Amino acid sequence: MPDATEATDATVATAADGLTVGQVSARLGVTVRALHHWDEIGLARPSLRTTAGYRLYTAGDLERLHRIVIYREIGLGLDRIRAVLDDPATDVPAALRAQRTQVAERIDRLRQLSAGLDRMIDAHERGLLLTAEQQAAVFGPRWNPDWPAQARQRYGDTTQWQQYAERSASRGPAEWQDISDAVAGLDRALGDAMDAGVTPGSPEANQLVERHREVFASYFPLTRHMQVCLGRKYEADPGFATHYNSIRTGLASWFRRIIDASAHAHGIDPDTATWQ
Repeated sequence: MPDATEATDATVATAADGLTVGQVSARLGVTVRALHHWDEIGLARPSLRTTAGYRLYTAGDLERLHRIVIYREIGLGLDRIRAVLDDPATDVPAALRAQRTQVAERIDRLRQLSAGLDRMIDAHERGLLLTAEQQAAVFGPRWNPDWPAQARQRYGDTTQWQQYAERSASRGPAEWQDISDAVAGLDRALGDAMDAGVTPGSPEANQLVERHREVFASYFPLTRHMQVCLGRKYEADPGFATHYNSIRTGLASWFRRIIDASAHAHGIDPDTATWQ
């Protein structure tokens, strides 16, 4: 309820002499709460009160409120608005030019954010933001540019796909080339270790398993349980098995065994591990 004593601070009037807070709120698109706040801090006080103490805004009050709304919409703070409206020493054009600079900077930032959102959306929908030619250049002639779309169909509703997409959105050909080189380096190291007779569970084998997790983290975080599941897939899936066995005959099975041995050393039963 309005305080009737407020009527002593302004000319007593009737409702026909001005607009109520609710009417001004509807006309200007400003909340009643904001109007009350501006009144309390002396930024925009209604000139009139009814005998019951209700605020009434005159045409002059409304004009000031229009200016406040405009200045607030372009980003001026309330203290700055007060200075523009009431301080004769304020250089209004200079203040507005400074605000225009800030608005331009925000527009540039918003454009960057919009472009980033576009890339994020594309990454979630496509996975890999490279042309077919770029993919061939980065991943080699045996790469199938349809694979990302196939992966999206199979895994698009998983947390791991979302994590992969978020990483992919910020990568271009150079970043993917670094990842491709890291994967190729790991493949060579696996083949060399198998040739050297490295046994599952040995420090050398466990180091390779850790390296695999680090390299794979370029796509999404890989837990040890998930790594065991991948090891099974490397051995059983024809595509993966062909890839590893083309490096060294039997490498797919050897790779699975060193993953299982490392998992067992960390208290994980490879036979019961699940994707978690």
